[in-house]
Amino acid sequence: MSVYKVLITDAEYPDLSDEQRLLEEAGCQVSIAQCRLPEEVILAARDAFALMVQYAPITSDVIHALPNLKLISRAGVGVDSVDLDAAKEKGVWVANVPDYGVHEVASHAAAMILSLLRHVCFLDRKVREGVWHYLSTGEIHRISSLTLGVVGLGRIGRTLASMMLHVFGRVIGYDPYLPANAWPEGVDRVDLRDLFMKSNVVSLHLPLTKETSNMVNREFLALMPVGSYLVNTARGGLVNMEDLIYFLDSGHLAGAALDVLPKEPPVAGDPIIHHPKIIITPHVAWYSEESEKELRYKWAMNVVAFLKNGSPLYPVVMPVERSS
Repeated sequence: MSVYKVLITDAEYPDLSDEQRLLEEAGCQVSIAQCRLPEEVILAARDAFALMVQYAPITSDVIHALPNLKLISRAGVGVDSVDLDAAKEKGVWVANVPDYGVHEVASHAAAMILSLLRHVCFLDRKVREGVWHYLSTGEIHRISSLTLGVVGLGRIGRTLASMMLHVFGRVIGYDPYLPANAWPEGVDRVDLRDLFMKSNVVSLHLPLTKETSNMVNREFLALMPVGSYLVNTARGGLVNMEDLIYFLDSGHLAGAALDVLPKEPPVAGDPIIHHPKIIITPHVAWYSEESEKELRYKWAMNVVAFLKNGSPLYPVVMPVERSS
């Protein structure tokens, strides 16, 4: 019986015994590391046929240094930590888990939106400073008179939009890839510039790609109405943080809520940590006990399904067969 070597490159979970059991029952030999750099992955992977990745960077150098590599399974939706072009070129499958925390992320975004608009966290800070007054954080407006803009209407964006339809006066959306027959009922379709111009709150639900990196920059932030808010539960690299802080400090934006940052965790002294207009959570929008269990099961089952059927559960990159 063949033994298939699998490396779990890194994981923040304290116990990986469930993943190990699933893989070993499928005939895999499992190694566990905590790689943070490409060269660490190369050293740890050696002759691995599959990598199970949480945050470790899987660069072109990594992919080309591992001759037996056939599959990369990412624990999460985003695959921006994997060089997809190099994987396709090398004939390596890439898989993710796109559907494990849809309601969790949408709910977290909704909680952030409502907290910003009702000044919940800002008022909490004032009370702890000894200030007890309903106007201590400025004006609060009726949510049913406001417009929510949702950028990206995949599973999570559509779920959030549906949640908010009966809360906001209007919900508008932008997604150039979603066909008309899949567009959520009650959400007005607009172009990206219109969305930023017309939204009192913009919530981001996009993958991080070359096209979307730093997409929310000075140009688009300047379009937003004075006193509006930005929420990001997708990828930190979508937002130019220097530009965001500039528009918060200038008073153009009233606040922002961020579950994701360009660098996680932020370094000591990063101005976003103590910024009075920013709410930060530690990349937790995906999490519930139930979603973590589902994520980890499907993360491992991508490998098991590949061994059984020749394809992972959720392929992102499917190698093209080359004719001889």
